[in-house]
Amino acid sequence: MLSVSDAEAIILNLVQPLDPQRDIEIIDLLAADRRIISTPVTSKLDFPHWDNSAMDGYAVRYEDVQQPTSLEIVEEIPAGYQPQSIVQPGQAARIFTGAVMPMGADTVVMQEKTRREDNLVFILAAPQPQEFVRHKGAFYQAGKQLLPRGVKLNPPEIAVLAAAQCAELSVYRRPRVAIFSSGDELVTPDKVLEPGQIVDSNQYALAALVKETGGEPLLLGIIQDNPDALREAIAYAITHADIVLSSGGVSVGDYDYIDQILESLGAEIHIQSVAISPGKPLTVATFPTPHSPPVSYT
Repeated sequence: MLSVSDAEAIILNLVQPLDPQRDIEIIDLLAADRRIISTPVTSKLDFPHWDNSAMDGYAVRYEDVQQPTSLEIVEEIPAGYQPQSIVQPGQAARIFTGAVMPMGADTVVMQEKTRREDNLVFILAAPQPQEFVRHKGAFYQAGKQLLPRGVKLNPPEIAVLAAAQCAELSVYRRPRVAIFSSGDELVTPDKVLEPGQIVDSNQYALAALVKETGGEPLLLGIIQDNPDALREAIAYAITHADIVLSSGGVSVGDYDYIDQILESLGAEIHIQSVAISPGKPLTVATFPTPHSPPVSYT
């Protein structure tokens, strides 16, 4: 009997990755939450897009402000505005956070270290060279890899892609997971329970877990304890899904047919029991066909 950790290792080693050429979809960025990138992403934009100010203050020439001085204000540059002036010796431009640096200026003096009187700004303390200037391409250069293949897209990554104007993405399709339960005693939640019956809650739990982890559940419902019906369900599932999960039918009772059916369909059984309670009967099998899905039965 296998330990839980050994069984987990076997199952993970059986998983086959999706093909980055065949198993992909092109989707809109708004639909990309929790999807997996199938192709490395690049952008045509530099980050920052241009030299800009990291602070509200004054854009100056460093050589003019190595000691306290006063400068003529020649322009005001809010964010989103294209500067119209070239900062000359003895001049400064009022600038705000994120705004484009004007030509001629190479340093920003934060406003807390200045005093303004009409059209003059008094520099009260010398800044460092290029202080509070974010240079074009300092964070990312256009054409380089922005996000590698295999990254799961969460809100921070989606924000980065939006800023990079990546409106469409190549992502892996969602793995298809067929799910069914077996047992004559099972009924759906909407049925009135008769003596001896129980509600098939496992199928709902498994479907929710598949969705939570990014898969696409394919619900096949409740299959009765009938070898022909089970064989038909399994044969259908392995041709329509990447992974098949079933609940029930793998113990040693007279109505537990799953293992026999798997062998008759040519499956290789890797696991039949695990040292855990409850849940010791656990069958994991694969089918010897190209791109065959791992098949797990519990």
